[in-house]
Amino acid sequence: MSDDRTGQDGDERSWLNKIGQLFSSEPRSRQDLEDVLSVAAENEVIDEDARSIIEGAMQVSDMQARDIMIPRAQMVVIKAESSLEEILPQIIRSAHSRYPVIGDNPDDVLGILLVKDLLPQILRKETDTFDIRDLLRPTVVVPESKRLNVLLREFRQNRNHMAIVIDEYGGVAGLVTIEDVLEEIVGEIEDETDVEEDQFIRRIGDDEYFIKALTPIEDFNEYFEAGFSDEEFDTIGGLVIHAFGHMPARNETTQVGSFEFKVINADQRKIHSLRMRPVDD
Repeated sequence: MSDDRTGQDGDERSWLNKIGQLFSSEPRSRQDLEDVLSVAAENEVIDEDARSIIEGAMQVSDMQARDIMIPRAQMVVIKAESSLEEILPQIIRSAHSRYPVIGDNPDDVLGILLVKDLLPQILRKETDTFDIRDLLRPTVVVPESKRLNVLLREFRQNRNHMAIVIDEYGGVAGLVTIEDVLEEIVGEIEDETDVEEDQFIRRIGDDEYFIKALTPIEDFNEYFEAGFSDEEFDTIGGLVIHAFGHMPARNETTQVGSFEFKVINADQRKIHSLRMRPVDD
C-alpha cells in the first residue's frame, strides 16, 4: 500500500512541478498557455471538453466576422412589402427567430424582425393594417474585419443576437449571430428546430454543402455519386482526417478526390462539421 501511495504522490508532484515550471516565469505566449492546458488535461485537472472550450475562446480572439458569417447569397430575408400571409410560410419553412427585412434590394436593410413580435398581429387578425416596418428592431452593422471576441462582448452588452456584416464598400456581405460566435467556442449547437436527418448533408449554396463529419461514406457516395471506399473508414470525418494526416483545426482545407473540404467545427479529438464544394478533377 505504501509503495502505491508513494508512486501516486510522485506522479502528482511530477505534473504539479510541470505546471509550476510553466507558471514560474508566467506564460508569455499562447503556446505557454496551451502547454499548461495540455498538462492539466493529461492529469485530469480539467477534462477535454473544458480544454476545448478554453482553446476555442482563445482562437475566437484571432477570428473576424468574415470568417464565420452567413454569406449574403445564403441569407434568409423578408421583403418589407410582404403581407402577413406571405411572411408566415417563409418563417415556418426556415424556422429562424430573427430575419433581416430589406427594402428595394439586399443592401437596403431596414431592420430586424423578431418572430415573437408577429404573434399579436396574428392573434388580432388585422391583416389589412399590417405594416412590417412598425415591428422592426434597429439593425446592428459591423465590418467584415470585426474581431469575434469584441463582437461577442458587444452582443452581450447591447443584448443583440444578430448583426449585418458589410464590406469595404458599404454593401451587405452577410450576417452573423451570437450563436455563430458561441459555436466557435463550444462547438456546434443544435436546437429543437434542427432537422433530425439530421441533415447529415445540407446544401447551403449553388456549389457548397454543409457536411456532418459523422456522415457515413456510403450515404455521401449515394448523394454525390462518388466512389469513396468505406473499407478503412466509416465516416467522411475519418476520410478527411486521413487526408490531412493530422487532426485539423477550424478553417483548414484539404481536397479528397474531386471534393474540397473545409473544417467548420473541430476540437482536439475529432471533427464535427465541414463545408464541401466539388472541384474540377
